[in-house]
Amino acid sequence: MELAQVDTVGVVGAGTMGSGIAQVAATAGYDVVMRDMNQQLVSKGFDHIGESLERLVAREAVSEGEASAARERIEGTTDLADMADADLVVEAVTEDMEIKQSVFEDLSERCSPETVLTTNTSTLSVTTIASVTDHPERVLGLHFMNPVPIMKGVEVVVGEKTGRDTLRLAHDFAADLGKETWEADDKPGFVVNRILMPWINEGIRALDEGVAAKADIDRGMTLGTNVPMGPLELADHIGLDVVLDASETLHEELGDRYQPAYLLKRKVAAGDLGKKTRAGFYEYD
Repeated sequence: MELAQVDTVGVVGAGTMGSGIAQVAATAGYDVVMRDMNQQLVSKGFDHIGESLERLVAREAVSEGEASAARERIEGTTDLADMADADLVVEAVTEDMEIKQSVFEDLSERCSPETVLTTNTSTLSVTTIASVTDHPERVLGLHFMNPVPIMKGVEVVVGEKTGRDTLRLAHDFAADLGKETWEADDKPGFVVNRILMPWINEGIRALDEGVAAKADIDRGMTLGTNVPMGPLELADHIGLDVVLDASETLHEELGDRYQPAYLLKRKVAAGDLGKKTRAGFYEYD
């Protein structure tokens, strides 16, 4: 399939990542079908999109007309069967292999054999996800960065059976959304999380072991390495539950160097997940 043949993009999952992917696809001119488990989740996804577009309009990154047109291009649904007419689907559900495989098995049955199926997974095996489909050559990883409307990067992950045409289309599609890509083999954590998760966990351990106060850890890393955000603040933005899930996957696959910090597990157990719960390592209004 060529990029010119992609008219409709399906997005499975209307959470932070899914709604962001739906937004950028619609802004780029694609018709989008955004699906989640119930209408409340779909509506919440539309709320995120509306708020994000309002911020972009306020910054004059898009016009009022462009924002309005993007909203009109997105259709919400709770029925996975509505993905049947999509030319390319991005799955953005929870980071759980059984759930993702269930979604891909259903998509494989409902979508055309020509449809390209992609996963936004940040750590899980694309090859294993693709194994439940009828056409694994049309499956790959398309890992967007958070927040999707702002971050330029998209990680393209090559599964064992990903076809060359599918790979080329993924790069072309991301570029059409205004993104820049890099390619990774299907190994745990790929490029970003394989390197990022140990960095975040070491920041958490530094706090837990009394190396410095949380603000000084983040300040030291931003001023000392020129990153825009320190490890503790970044963990709050990602979601501490997401960081823990990714760290546990990498720990299982790659051994003790990826063991999640104890304080991270304690925070998640307490329900302090970062910005989305208004408390993590920092507190948020």
